[in-house]
Amino acid sequence: MPEYAYKAIDQFGKEKKGTMKVDTIEAVYDTLRVNGMTPIEVGEATLFNREINISIGNPIKPRDLSVFCRQFISMIGAGITIIDALDMLSEQTENKVLSKALGGVKMEIGKGETLSNAMAGFPKVFPDIMVKMIAAGEASGKLEIAFDRMGAHFEKSAKLKAILKKAAVYPIMIGLLAVIVIIVMLTFVIPRYSTMFADLDTELPALTVMVVNASNFLIKKWYVAIAVVAAVVGGFMFFKKSQTGKVVLSTISRKAPIFGKLTVKSAASNFSRTLSTLIYSGLPMVEALAITAGTMSNLQFRNKVEEAREEVMRGIPLSEPLLRDKLFPPMIGHMTRIGEETGQLEDMLTKMADYYDEEVEMATQTVLAAMEPMIIMLLAGIVCVLLGSVLAPMLTLYNSLDSL
Repeated sequence: MPEYAYKAIDQFGKEKKGTMKVDTIEAVYDTLRVNGMTPIEVGEATLFNREINISIGNPIKPRDLSVFCRQFISMIGAGITIIDALDMLSEQTENKVLSKALGGVKMEIGKGETLSNAMAGFPKVFPDIMVKMIAAGEASGKLEIAFDRMGAHFEKSAKLKAILKKAAVYPIMIGLLAVIVIIVMLTFVIPRYSTMFADLDTELPALTVMVVNASNFLIKKWYVAIAVVAAVVGGFMFFKKSQTGKVVLSTISRKAPIFGKLTVKSAASNFSRTLSTLIYSGLPMVEALAITAGTMSNLQFRNKVEEAREEVMRGIPLSEPLLRDKLFPPMIGHMTRIGEETGQLEDMLTKMADYYDEEVEMATQTVLAAMEPMIIMLLAGIVCVLLGSVLAPMLTLYNSLDSL
């Protein structure tokens, strides 16, 4: 399908630019006019006028979607139409990808699409859980409630991700610092002593020989070191994306001595929060479990939710597979069973999500408290080894002089 670039004036007199994929150029004019815009210039998209978005990772964060939901509710509550609300939000949002998507959603609504169907056309921006919730809100006439629920859901997700990121950033920064210290020592400090070591009329300790050789290799063949590091990183990324890698890494993250509990509790929180939100919207349990499984980052937990979904399809209560395999914490299964028996599953899941949110925060603090002394000891060990390699020959020389 051809892509056309356009320039138009909206109903507020502001200039708009963008691109549109349609069958004919006439369709561009029709779509712009339907959306209350006056076309100024329309032509085939080229390398110079095509919109190019370059981003690393997922450009849309839960925080962006949370802010969007809250602002959308406020505007609709003030009596602003959906199209005008999308137009204003498209202009004021700082995330360029979200801004373009909102403009596209507005265009689709102008063609007669529902809000949920229009959002479904941008799966990289609006997650499936959001599209389903909005569709349910449209069907029940409770669109504002659906957006309010999604806003709360994304706020909790953003908070959870921030907590997990906090646990990961500290060791990564310390690891980078350790690498920098090693490189500086090997490329600047050790070479200053290499000449002195060569002039010593004594056999160098094995530790000194090893460090000097490493220094010479890094200085003379740095490109080989870079190639090795690149190969290791590339191999790890390939392994991480493979099915075997996903299984191995998901198992390690779940059973790791320090991070294991954090992984399990964050998965329990995500499962409870997402399933509660979907059940509240009126989605059938089977469909809600399918969407929930897609939000699980750990492969083992994702497969477990898929297996539970298959059993629910056969008429088995959700609590049974959750209690049987012991992958999720026992509390998840027990509370789910109570919710099923009392008809208050959504409330029980919400309470569990709140509980495990607090547990994740406490587990993060525990992880950081445990890692801090370990990382300090590791850095101290690296520095001691490098300094020891410098001081060892001197001590050997002094000892030989004292024996004369």
